[in-house]
Order: sequence, then C-alpha cells, then structure tokens
Amino acid sequence: MASSVDVMMLSLLICSILSVPAYSFQPAASIIQNKHILLSIHQETTNHASLVRLNGWVQGSDGEWEWEEDDPTSAAATLTSTLTPESIDATATPSLPGGSFRPKQSLGQNFLRDGNTVAKIVKAFVKDATETLDKKNGVERDLTQSDLRAVELGPGAGALTDSLVPALGSNNLQCIEIDPRSVELLGEKHPSLRVSHLDVLQADYPSIADEEGGPLSIIGNLPYYITSQILFALADASHTNAVRSATVTMQWEVGKRIVAPTRCKDYGILSVVFQLYADCKIHFKIPPTVFYPQPKVDSALIGLHFLGPGQLRRRLAGVSPANLRTVVTATFQQRRKTVRNGLKQLALTVYEGDKERVQQFFESEPLPLPQSVQDAVDAGDEFALAQQLPSDWVKKRPEELTPGQFVEITRLLYGTAEAEESPLGRKVWRKLKHGT
Repeated sequence: MASSVDVMMLSLLICSILSVPAYSFQPAASIIQNKHILLSIHQETTNHASLVRLNGWVQGSDGEWEWEEDDPTSAAATLTSTLTPESIDATATPSLPGGSFRPKQSLGQNFLRDGNTVAKIVKAFVKDATETLDKKNGVERDLTQSDLRAVELGPGAGALTDSLVPALGSNNLQCIEIDPRSVELLGEKHPSLRVSHLDVLQADYPSIADEEGGPLSIIGNLPYYITSQILFALADASHTNAVRSATVTMQWEVGKRIVAPTRCKDYGILSVVFQLYADCKIHFKIPPTVFYPQPKVDSALIGLHFLGPGQLRRRLAGVSPANLRTVVTATFQQRRKTVRNGLKQLALTVYEGDKERVQQFFESEPLPLPQSVQDAVDAGDEFALAQQLPSDWVKKRPEELTPGQFVEITRLLYGTAEAEESPLGRKVWRKLKHGT
C-alpha cells in the first residue's frame, strides 16, 4: 500500500513529465484516471531494483530516466565528400546501437533518425559556413575543408557526425559531448575524430578558435532546455571573432523569436540580441517524426551569420554590450509597460537616486546618430536605417523598438566608451557560471 508521501512524490514526477505546474498537481490517482491524459505507469521489481515507467521513459534505480524502446532502424547515413551544399545527399537512416544507447531525458536527448533531414542540415551548415568565410580583396578564394573549422555541439549517437566526417574529414571536425556513452561510441566509429568530453555550457570558444587558427563554424542538434544559454555563449564568443556561423536546431517557437519583427508577441530579448549580432534566418521547419524519441513540438533549423567584432563595434559605436544587456533586460522584464516605467528603477540606480537627472533623462531628445551609424544609413544599411530613436521613445513598449533603438537608449543612459576598440567582453550574455 503506497503511503501519502509516495503518492505525492509520484504526482510531482507526473507533473514534471507532463509540464504541469507543480503547484497545481492533483493526487496521483486522479491524474491517472483523467481520460484526457494518456499515461502508462507501472512498477516492476527486478533483482530488488524498482523501475518506474512513464510514457515510454523508464527510471532506473539510479534515478536516471532513459527512453525504454529501441530504435528499430539500423541503416547508416551516407554523404559524398564535398564542400558543395548542392551535392550533399543522404537518404539512408541514421542508426543507434540497439539496447545499449537509449536517450537520456536529463540530457535533453532527441536523436535525429531521418537521413534526408540530416542531409538538409549538413547542406545548410556548409552554406552558412562558406558564406561567412573571409574574402581577400573582395574575391572568394578556393575553399578547403580546413577553412570551416567545424565544431559539432552534442553529437549524441552521431547522425550528423557520420555525414560530416566524410564531407570534411575527421581532422577538420571536432565535437563537444557531455555523455560518456557518446564519446565512446564516436571514438569507435571515427578513431581519429577529436571528441571533447565536456559540458557544452563550459566550452571556451575563444581558446578553441586560437588553437584552430581562426573563427569557428558551429553545427548542432541542441537540447531544448539549454538552447538560449548556448546561443548567448556563441554571441559572447563573437566578441573576439571566435565564432563566425552557427547552424543549429531548436524549438520552433524559439526560432521564431530570434527572427521576429517588432510589434509582435514573439519579439523579445533573443530578437534584439541576435538581430544585432548576426544575420539570422530560419532554414526550415523540422517535424517531430524525424527525432527519436519524438518531441511534442516542432523544431527549426536556424542559421546565424555573426557580424564579428568590427561590424558589431560600428553598430554599437561605443556602447558597452554589458550596459545594453542591462537596458534590454530591464525593459523586457516589464514588457507590457512603457519604456519609461521599465527603466525607472534602472535610471535611479545609474544616477544614484538623483530624481532630477532621471527626469531629465526621460525628457531628453534622441541623440544624433554616431558617425559610423550615419555612414551605414547613407549606404542604405537596413539595420542602421531603423536605429534612430523616435521623439516619443519613452511612451513606447519594448516590442515597438528595434535592436538599434535599444542601442541608442543605452547610449543616452550610459554614454559611450572613450576608446573605440575597448573590449566587448568575454562574458556578457551567458551566465557567469558558464565557461571561462
């Protein structure tokens, strides 16, 4: 007979799996009886170890949740060895070692299982990476595999890796993977491939770029639950030109936020940051059916072409990225309020409680655009053309302001750095506990 504590713990477990808020859970029995929730829960005792099964996930005695079913497919994806996106083709199905490599929920593992989708992702990666390569004297030079400096994040069972290795060569690709099972598996399949057993959130991209001799091209099927933090780490890495491009999968809703225009509900911090730092595009939508196990939402393949420190500095024109982050965060934390209300407390902090100066700040006319921005306006640059603040900027809501206008608000509040080449910062957008 289960105790009341056991019932409560099981209820909390069910809530976490179903994404039901913990504060709204019902007793386990009533949740299970709900006709609108299809659950299959049972316990079995094997060698005195208790197993709990829930919607295809099984919890072992160590508390780890793994996908119970084996992937029935066994064929391996193939890919021609070339850097031309149009010639990449893969129709076979990536495989998992049956019975020994089940996806772990704690690592957010949803492995790609469709060869055509793998081919489309690799094509998009090669296109993103080659389009962002440096040009000498305005003329594209012949490309080699080593030019890409490819880094795959979270290769898992190797669906993308197995296609990238023939195309680039194992010497021109390295992987970052936290799961020791994946590290062992990839080492067996590709003995000369460099695989770092590391939490991707702790990756030091500037150091890797220094070792590789230039900016990196990133590819990866990202875990949903840490997508934003990985992206912010890449944005920080672009401060030192450590990353040139990223071709990564993520939730469809997150991808829409990155490319969202102003004046819509999807527009937010991700939109401001990545439209400032990079040219962004959604390559295509990815259905749940191409993953194993299948997620409950659609995914997207996103391409980011980072501007690099030179062009980013011209957009910022002396504005500190750290100060920009403070302004953007303060306003979007109260996105339904006007900019005046969202920035009131921050302005009081910046001006050390001087209410008169705060009032002057909110009544200030927009500053003239810096010369570097004005030059871009004269050249017809779309980003710069939308950078001038409107005279009634304090009455706007955050989603009504472009990324460039957030730069101008930051300039108005904090001023600009004296040195044009002042460091942009190694840790601005990523969390302090992540990386070095």
